[in-house]
Amino acid sequence: MSLFSIILALAIEQVKPLSGARVDTLLAAHGRQLEAWFNAGERHHGVVAWCVGAALPAVVVLALQIALAWFAPVAAFALNVAVLYLTVGFRQYSHFFTDIHMALRLGELDRARALLGEWRGVNSDRLSSSEVARLAIEQALLHSHRHVFAPLLLFALLGPAGAVLYRLSLALSHLWGEQPDRVSQDFARVARQAHAVVDWLPQRATAAAFAVVGDFEDAIYCWRTQAHIWPDASAGILLASGAGALGVRLGMPVHAGPGGDGGDDRPVLGTGDDADADFMQSTIGLVWRTLVLGVLLLALFWVASWV
Repeated sequence: MSLFSIILALAIEQVKPLSGARVDTLLAAHGRQLEAWFNAGERHHGVVAWCVGAALPAVVVLALQIALAWFAPVAAFALNVAVLYLTVGFRQYSHFFTDIHMALRLGELDRARALLGEWRGVNSDRLSSSEVARLAIEQALLHSHRHVFAPLLLFALLGPAGAVLYRLSLALSHLWGEQPDRVSQDFARVARQAHAVVDWLPQRATAAAFAVVGDFEDAIYCWRTQAHIWPDASAGILLASGAGALGVRLGMPVHAGPGGDGGDDRPVLGTGDDADADFMQSTIGLVWRTLVLGVLLLALFWVASWV
């Protein structure tokens, strides 16, 4: 049932994708309400808030999934598809990458900069075409993991409850962990640490899949030698493996404008050439091959279970 649920949900999402901004708005409202209820400056308040905001909904979905599997299998299938449609956003953000790629192909650098700035939420007015391509590839690798591969893996392992847990954990980590001025340091740290636990296996599975469908030797080399030097170690695993698999250099300081994030804490990732529009096309192929690999593996497990 998991295999067919994933295929149907991905097909529906291709035809009628959800608005990523709308989903993010709803999740942000959810996080702010939890802040209002529990943010009193202590670590245990953050633990309670995360449990109520991420773990409890996952437990409720798990109970519903078990009940429906026993008494209403068709409804259980519908629940699977609905949860995947809401948590897996293959096309929620891909239009940014596609439009940036097309703008660079047409030589419309200003438009590519504007699109990248809108996508990343930082000033990109001073970026070169190579820097635009490099940052767009980084965003694509991270977003494909966070909004496709990670929730799909946890869905395959835990059912819809796994996808719900990942999506809510990611949202709370971004809202609290990356904006510590909104909440106390302890509150923010709980969100980051909890998501690191939830994402530990999916991160490594995605990085390994990048290696399998790309340049395996370089991907593993970059993962082992470069991932730990990236400021965010979890993102470093994905970016280093992806850079090695593509044969492109990512990271490195960029010439961002006022309010940008092109500082010196961006070490080199990868061992290949400078990024350009051709590597953006290669990134699309890498992401699609990774998705196909995941679906094929799930199909093999499904056939093996029947045999």
